[in-house]
Amino acid sequence: MYIIKVKGKAKIPDYIQIRDENFVLVAYFRADRPLKKIEKFGLEGKEAELEQLIKELPFGKLKKLSL
Repeated sequence: MYIIKVKGKAKIPDYIQIRDENFVLVAYFRADRPLKKIEKFGLEGKEAELEQLIKELPFGKLKKLSL
């Protein structure tokens, strides 16, 4: 899976996209709110690590998600 942070403009907030190996969008959520149903993506128990990654992730840079 891959993760990318998208910069919002004006009243639109920053968003996070999680994409699978074929770059199909599997999750799309606000960067300032936790991901709901995280177990659906096999990331349960890794919420703190994912939150830290989101804080450090630069905008617009696609990164391989390996937690």
